[in-house]
Amino acid sequence: MKSGAVRLYTTTAEGKELTLDILAAGHLFGEIGSLVTDSNIYAVTLEDSVICTMEYEQFKLILRQNPEIAIAFIELMSKRVQEVEQFLEHMAYSSVRKRLLFLLYKLSEKFGEPPMGEAAAREKSEWVQLNIELTHQELASMTGNIRETITETLNVLTAEGILEKSGPRKPLLINTARLKGALEV
Repeated sequence: MKSGAVRLYTTTAEGKELTLDILAAGHLFGEIGSLVTDSNIYAVTLEDSVICTMEYEQFKLILRQNPEIAIAFIELMSKRVQEVEQFLEHMAYSSVRKRLLFLLYKLSEKFGEPPMGEAAAREKSEWVQLNIELTHQELASMTGNIRETITETLNVLTAEGILEKSGPRKPLLINTARLKGALEV
């Protein structure tokens, strides 16, 4: 994995975790928590990472002195709110399959790259390689399911030609055209 990925999650009083997002290197996180003092959102790196922090007062000063940064920050937060709304809609009204497809679509947008090695030699122009390693348990946490259900659904998606994996610890390949088609059904 070379993404510098960070997993953002929250927990319930009973200890259940819900993964809210996976961010790649260079992404900001904690921005909503910087404006709200009582936040129960946590971050864990998925690999060795460098994390930079900024004090709230310094952050406010930068926003006041640089309107273009303030506007970019507002746009970033608006996009995150939109993503959360889409996510919540899928969590509330979609099947396990649709939730997983939606998650894979979002992950392919953030972490998808053209396939390398053997897969590229087979000219997989509709395929992207997901350059982040996520366990079935992590996928389950992100979709509000149990690991066994996610494993079963991943096997179905593989049989349908939407996903391909050449072995354990190998990157997941996603056929973006088939994925989009399955999401529209």
